[in-house]
Amino acid sequence: MKLYYMPAACSLSPHIVLNELGIDVTLIKVDNKKQITELGDSYHDVNELGYVPVLELDDGTRLREGAVIVQYLADQHPQTGLAPANGTMDRYRLQEWLSFLTSEIHKGFIPLLYAGLAGKYVNTVKPRLEKRFAWINEQLADRQFLMGDTFTVVDAYLFALIGWGQASWLKSYYQADIHFDGLKNLQAWYGRLYERPSVQRALRAEKLEKRT
Repeated sequence: MKLYYMPAACSLSPHIVLNELGIDVTLIKVDNKKQITELGDSYHDVNELGYVPVLELDDGTRLREGAVIVQYLADQHPQTGLAPANGTMDRYRLQEWLSFLTSEIHKGFIPLLYAGLAGKYVNTVKPRLEKRFAWINEQLADRQFLMGDTFTVVDAYLFALIGWGQASWLKSYYQADIHFDGLKNLQAWYGRLYERPSVQRALRAEKLEKRT
């Protein structure tokens, strides 16, 4: 199994999930600007759309889109509880979260990461994104993780995204002018996630250790 990734990108999410499952995976780093892999191959031969992540299975099948990849991985190991069973209301809640994170948080960050190109549009996007994070903070008022007391794939996805604003130590990769100083529940959640062995292993592998 291979995971095509870029450090600190949304591909960090399936990387964390793979670690949670204890799955040995070959990591292949992608140069986004040159669109080549660390092996010197054209990344467009892997994903013609040019972005990460891509998960390549042992039989050569490839899956795109992080929200799909993490559900696929969780469904191969249902006993872990990383995703509720298909057809249950909890599963639809998980998909609701994944959709929200994809459309409202992930895409909401993009103009801020390219603020120079986005121009005045940033003034519209930033307050909206801040409201979304304030809402997430409220959801975490009485729970340890986004779905309750159990870590799921949606927590891995949010962790991958929140670093773009939260973690100044990622500034050599991505940095948006979003801060979480007043969002105590979200901060506590972030601290719990950061200390998870699966997260630490992924950060080390991608050379994203915290810098002081």
